[in-house]
Amino acid sequence: MVEKVIATPAAVELIQLLKSKHGPELMFHQSGGCCDGSAANCYLPGEITMGAGDVWLGEIGGCGFYIGKAQYALWRHTQLIIDVIDGQGGTFSIEGPEGKAFLTRSRVFTEVEMAELEAQERAAGVAPHR
Repeated sequence: MVEKVIATPAAVELIQLLKSKHGPELMFHQSGGCCDGSAANCYLPGEITMGAGDVWLGEIGGCGFYIGKAQYALWRHTQLIIDVIDGQGGTFSIEGPEGKAFLTRSRVFTEVEMAELEAQERAAGVAPHR
């Protein structure tokens, strides 16, 4: 199975630290711009509500990861790789006080991976986002 989002060991380590401080029910949303630029933001329960305008990409560190539907339509050909850097990231994400920031890297899926993703979406009854 092709994963749409993955995390580096450093990102998983930071997620585990955040879970130990804030509880296990954290979630991520890939920001589409504006104040934070384009960043993976980590939220506490109730801080953000997902709806019909969001696409579930998978899990990293046991936390759900979402992206806006319009942004997904543009990025669907890429695997998001969530990493960590030293410094301050966006103001909305909870890792800021740790002196770390989640950073989204990406790579383009191969033709074989894209075909597999489309098959996965069809099997799940999801119309491919083109």
